Amino acid sequence: MKKYVLFDLDGTLTDPKLGITTCVQYALEAFGIQEPDLDKLEPFIGPPLTDSFMEFYGMDLETAKKAVEKYRERFSTVGLYENEVYPGIPHLLAALKVKGVKLAIASSKPTVFVKKILDHFGLTGYFDAIVGSELDGTRVEKKEVVEEALRQLFGGRTVQKEQVYMVGDRKFDVEGAREQGVESVAVAYGYGSLEELMEAHADYIVCSVPELEEFLLRSDTDEVKLPTLNQRIWTIVSNCLLFYGAKLAGTFVAGVVLLSFANASDSLAGYLSEATENGLVLSANGSTWATVFGYVLAMVFIFKTFRYSVRKTARIHCLTHLIPLPIWQYLMAFLGIVTLEIGVNGLFSLTGFGKLSGSYQETSALQYGCGPIVGLLCYGLLAPIAEELLFRGILYGYCRKCLGILQGMLLSAVLFGALHMNMVQSLYGFLFGFLFAYLYEYFGAVWVPIALHILHNLLAYLFTLLGWNQLLFGNWLICLVVLVLGSSMMAYLLYKKKRLLAL
Repeated sequence: MKKYVLFDLDGTLTDPKLGITTCVQYALEAFGIQEPDLDKLEPFIGPPLTDSFMEFYGMDLETAKKAVEKYRERFSTVGLYENEVYPGIPHLLAALKVKGVKLAIASSKPTVFVKKILDHFGLTGYFDAIVGSELDGTRVEKKEVVEEALRQLFGGRTVQKEQVYMVGDRKFDVEGAREQGVESVAVAYGYGSLEELMEAHADYIVCSVPELEEFLLRSDTDEVKLPTLNQRIWTIVSNCLLFYGAKLAGTFVAGVVLLSFANASDSLAGYLSEATENGLVLSANGSTWATVFGYVLAMVFIFKTFRYSVRKTARIHCLTHLIPLPIWQYLMAFLGIVTLEIGVNGLFSLTGFGKLSGSYQETSALQYGCGPIVGLLCYGLLAPIAEELLFRGILYGYCRKCLGILQGMLLSAVLFGALHMNMVQSLYGFLFGFLFAYLYEYFGAVWVPIALHILHNLLAYLFTLLGWNQLLFGNWLICLVVLVLGSSMMAYLLYKKKRLLAL
């Protein structure tokens, strides 16, 4: 939760439509312009009045200034009270003050009118600084208003811009925040359309006052009843035990059943089993089919917890992902994962790192010793889905709630790597586990890491089956090129939403 919040007034804290539009109507009548439809005058809410008269009615600068004088003639005595506070705003301001957040007004409306309106509604006491434009026509640009509000709010101290939100309903609020280097929270319940706010590239968009309150206080709402350390450890351990216990149980039971089928059928014996000096045992195909049943059972056991966790995380994501991301960013994520996969596998192969772990070699032999269909089904499809349900859906969601975003990513990645039980896959799992968690947070949808993990596993499996390993993983030039390419794309996505790691 950030420590400083600047609020626009009109369209953000109060609904000034009646007062502003009737005063604009009054001013236009003085110039012989009749405008009976007050809805057509809504664009005057937010930007500087002089600019609006010039833009919407073609006035020159001098005429626009005279129109502003006529506007204020009515507004100063009647119009400013034709206003109402949005429901929930007093509760929001009180909640922020209780949490020690410093609040300020940064409005394009003249300061004298802002103060009268706040006094009228009993809101003045919530604010540590109240800044608007000046009646002489100075400080009308939003960036100037935001700059002065920051100066007053920090009292001459260095402005901690990373600790500030600017909340407003128009593109001018977003642009003013950006020019001063602070993040913007656009409210879609005001007078700026969703399209306007999206085109202005607001950092966040919320649709209602309750959503705004939840957003601004989200760290605290997440931490109302934080579990103890022992409870956190037990939650993580119990979910891992449930998943791997169900997987082992399903694999064992399926193995026994498949082996009995192999004993009873000559046609299945060669496919599901093989003879050894100790008797008939499951073949690579049989073991992989047993693992398929193990993954299915594990997913069944954890799915309810997964769905609950994802829904809770989605309630937070919906406040930060209202703006749809362009398709090229999804493509960049997918291409980045693919190139990094090729690069990292190549690096492991060329340095001999992949041969340092005997258990990794045994795992690889089992995975690639079975038939392609069951291998792709098990290791290319079911394994990544099951692992994402546990590690991103449940464990990351839980760690995120208890520890925060960055710490949640790191811990879930550590667990993902460690539970692979060998040095090579542990390092590999940590790297990609962190990226999958970040991309989950970046796009705000759990299907993204699931799809990326499936793509990653399918390609790795296919490369080996098709014999492309030496071509892709055995060439230093290809390795370095794809590592740089993949790292660059991931670095770009990390930079695009670097604020995620600071929340």
